[in-house]
Amino acid sequence: MSLLEENRQLKEQLEKADGMAEIIGSSAAIRKPLTTIQQAATSTATILIQGESGTGKELFARAVHRLSARNKGPFVAVNCAALPDTILESELFGYERGAFTGAFQRKDGRIMAANGGTLFLDEIGDMSIALQAKLLRVLQEGEFERLGSPTPVKSDFRLVAATNRNLREEVEAKRFREDLYYRLNVIAVTLPPLRERHDDIPLLAQYFLRRYCEKNGKPVRSLTHRALEALVHHPWPGNVRELEKTVERAVVLSQSELLTPSDFFEDAETSEPSPMLTVPFGITLDEIERQVMKQTLDRTAGDKKLAAQILGIAVRTIYRKLDQLSLGGNQQEIEK
Repeated sequence: MSLLEENRQLKEQLEKADGMAEIIGSSAAIRKPLTTIQQAATSTATILIQGESGTGKELFARAVHRLSARNKGPFVAVNCAALPDTILESELFGYERGAFTGAFQRKDGRIMAANGGTLFLDEIGDMSIALQAKLLRVLQEGEFERLGSPTPVKSDFRLVAATNRNLREEVEAKRFREDLYYRLNVIAVTLPPLRERHDDIPLLAQYFLRRYCEKNGKPVRSLTHRALEALVHHPWPGNVRELEKTVERAVVLSQSELLTPSDFFEDAETSEPSPMLTVPFGITLDEIERQVMKQTLDRTAGDKKLAAQILGIAVRTIYRKLDQLSLGGNQQEIEK
C-alpha cells in the first residue's frame, strides 16, 4: 500500500473518531479493553483499570464516565501517588474547621465532590494501608466522616480505580488489603503497552501531529515513510504519553513541513535518501508526469500543498492534474 493511500485511510479513521475520551486505535490489542469498557460503563460496577504508566488509564476512566448514566454529573480525578498520606486523606474526605493547623474553615473532599458522578482514583496501589481501610468503609457503607467530625455524611458516586502495579502481587506481599482488592476488581480492564499496538502508532502519530500543529499555529506537517517506520519500531517505554510528547517536540522544533526520523530521535540519520525516478525508453510524457506526481504525493503523505511547493506549481494545478491523471482528487477541496 502506498503512503498516499495509507494517509487517506488514517485521515478517514481520525474523522470517524468520536471523542470517546480521545481513545485512538483500532488494533486487536486495544479493541478488547474498549469492548469491556463499553459493556461495563452502563452498569454500577466498580472498574479497575491496570496498565503501565502512559497507556491512557485516565482516558479510559473518562470514557466510562461519558458512557454511563452519570455522565451529567462530575468526574473527579485524584492521583494517589502524587500526595502524601495526610494531604491525600484530607483531600479525599474533607475536613472541619479546626481539624488541624491551618484548617480555618470546613472543606468538602473529593469524595463529596464526586456525588452524583464518578470518582477516579489513579495509582490506587500507592495508597497506604490505613487509607485503604477508610476507603473500604466508604465503598461498603456509602458514608464517611470528614476529618475532625464524628458525623457521617453520604456520597453517591461510581468508583473507577487505576494502577500500574500488579495488585494481586501487592495483596500477597501484604501491601494492599485483600478485601479492598476484591471490592475494586469487579470489572478488570488491562490496557496494552504501546509496543503491543504497532498497528495503532501511525494513527496516533497523525492524531498528535494534527493536534500540536493546530495548538502551536503551525501548518500541518507530514511524515515520511522512514519517519513512520522509525516511530513504529521504537520500543516506547513511556507508551502513548511518550509518543505524544515526542510528536509535540518535533512539531515545535521542526523547520520543515516534511518530518523525518531525525526530527523525532537524536540518533536517527540526519537525512533520507532522495528517491530516483527511472524513466524507461519509450514512455509517454503523460506517464512520466503521472509517476512524478504519484511519487511526490507518496513522499509528502498526500499533502497536496507541500507537493505543489516541491514541484513548483500551484495547488490548483495539483487538483487538476490529479483528475486528469486519474490519481484521485476533489476539485471542491480547492475552495476550502
